[in-house]
Amino acid sequence: MQRIWVTGYRNYELGTFGDKDPKITVIKYAIKNYLRQLLEDGQLDWVITGGQLGVEQWTVETALELRAEYDLRVAMMVPYMNFSSRWSEGNQLKFQELRDQVDFFAPTSREDYRNGGQLRAYQHFMFDHTDRAMMVYDPEHPGKTRFDYDMVKQYEDDGNDDYPLDLIDMYDLEDAANEYEESHRKW
Repeated sequence: MQRIWVTGYRNYELGTFGDKDPKITVIKYAIKNYLRQLLEDGQLDWVITGGQLGVEQWTVETALELRAEYDLRVAMMVPYMNFSSRWSEGNQLKFQELRDQVDFFAPTSREDYRNGGQLRAYQHFMFDHTDRAMMVYDPEHPGKTRFDYDMVKQYEDDGNDDYPLDLIDMYDLEDAANEYEESHRKW
């Protein structure tokens, strides 16, 4: 069984506004192509991600689309109870709709947010319960995903090479945008 942890930028870090933002279309296109390749190579059974606004929720949406074509399961893990309780009503509703569609949902802590230790425990849970990671992240453009990226890189720096980390960086997104545009051009 192959399980992948997917994470990346929050929506505000990418300056996306609304679900119709063209940047989201490109990011989801890049994620879908990446996941589809793993599925076609027989290297993916579970997509495991969080519920953050941005790449994590876009990944859930994309994986749910792919689940219609492939034998794929989708899990959404969050670091604490009532994870989305401080979000706007619209964002809470979107979170609940995605939560209701995934194959598995759970918080890694059974308490509401108390401290950063819950976030570190979540990070280690995700790392320990997946076989690889993919991040929509560019080290030249840091964001909150930097903490996850640094943890995986530290593991690699300690001489471990059994946990692959794939990045979709800004150059990859630019390539995806060009490819998407080309494939959707009407002649």
